[in-house]
Amino acid sequence: MTRIIADISISLDGFVTGPEPGPDNGLGTGGEALHTWAFSADPQDRRLLREATARSGAVVLGRRLFDLVDGPTGWNDETGYGAGEVGKPAFVVVTSSPPESVRLTELDWTFVTTGVPDAVAAARERAEAASSDRGTDLDVVLMGGGATIRAAFDAGLVDTLSLHLAPVVLGAGTPLFGGGVPRTLVQRSVIPTSTATHLIYDVA
Repeated sequence: MTRIIADISISLDGFVTGPEPGPDNGLGTGGEALHTWAFSADPQDRRLLREATARSGAVVLGRRLFDLVDGPTGWNDETGYGAGEVGKPAFVVVTSSPPESVRLTELDWTFVTTGVPDAVAAARERAEAASSDRGTDLDVVLMGGGATIRAAFDAGLVDTLSLHLAPVVLGAGTPLFGGGVPRTLVQRSVIPTSTATHLIYDVA
């Protein structure tokens, strides 16, 4: 069964970027600490990243995040989706207007201009097709940014919330939640590693 998984790294004070994120500073000031776990040599971190990347049938991201990963200092042959795992699922971008060109032409990009629900629906179709082709269940992963995940969460589209809690207090930045629709979560697993605490919740 294809699940919709919101998967993102977050600080102890609830931010998914540091202060003043921008085109040349995508994670904001100090925000790199959020993703230390993804480049860690800790065996548990490596296993979690490898398994999540392998189960990704399609990935949804917002336009700001797309501009970062497709930008000149974004993903490359060594670091991409899944950090060093460099997975290549289908990617669905939520945007008001598609870009004129794409640098990462070897990746499968779809641009949806009609909102997050339609982007999630398109990604589900791609993930289900990939599941059929491979003969195994694959998921849709909402990788960010924060506004994209928040919109999907508030719309009731998220089945599972996967948070990578970094041991850092950023003080400001992009919050994951705030003023949204209340949801009940069921804790499924808590895995502490040397660099983060990995939390997985089912969304009721």
